[in-house]
Amino acid sequence: MIAHLCVQPNLHEKIKKAQQEDSEIAKIAQSIMKEDNPEFMIGSDGILRFRNRIYIPNSPELKREILSEAHSAGYSIHPGGTKMYHDLREQFWWLGMKNDIIKVISRCLVCQRVKIEHQRLGGLLQSLEIPTWKWEHITMDFICGLPKSKGCDAIWVIVDRLTKSAHFLPIKMTHLLEYLSKLYIDEIVRLHGVPTSIISDRDPHFASRLWSSLQKVMGTKLSFGTSYHPETDGKSEKMIRTLEDMLRHVPWTFEKIGKNIYL
Repeated sequence: MIAHLCVQPNLHEKIKKAQQEDSEIAKIAQSIMKEDNPEFMIGSDGILRFRNRIYIPNSPELKREILSEAHSAGYSIHPGGTKMYHDLREQFWWLGMKNDIIKVISRCLVCQRVKIEHQRLGGLLQSLEIPTWKWEHITMDFICGLPKSKGCDAIWVIVDRLTKSAHFLPIKMTHLLEYLSKLYIDEIVRLHGVPTSIISDRDPHFASRLWSSLQKVMGTKLSFGTSYHPETDGKSEKMIRTLEDMLRHVPWTFEKIGKNIYL
């Protein structure tokens, strides 16, 4: 679901050509030949890099193309500013990248229409112990009422509290708890082992006798979110908000190619 930006051959050539026509880069290239500068290097492909990232010259057209690819290409699904910046800075560098990203997102009509403000509710927060090992403590929640895709109309969100990594499992709201428990073992226990605690809201799925017996057999203590303080399950709630924002973009992104892509 999360796209990874790759430097395509045609973009690679455009960057190389733009660097060759840039006077500032020409000065940097000359300085590299005269003295050893560990921050700059020219690779075997002839492209100048700054701290192992491709140096993008002051070309508005080239920057627009890179920003458009990172934000609104087919499978980018309109990431937020922080996500987009961290993705781009792994490969590229140019002065003022953060500001350029902010401008792109602020002018994106799709983002303005489908993204909502996420503000914390007022009140006391119940802090949780910081995990010491990945997938030792997890949180769970459901996204329900989605348009059907391949028969599924909900997503089971399971988040590791330490690494923030997550699993998104397409399900049907009509699935029996026996099916959900088997799915849980196949997708979570098989890959990460048995967690020592689970944080969830007081959803009927987890209040059932089957879940209680399953957790008892597996040796897992089922921990419910503190009453009237849903922030204790903040990890899964935040992940759900992020996923919902991404899903809202899907109809806009794929409408022109006539595809029904949700789950």
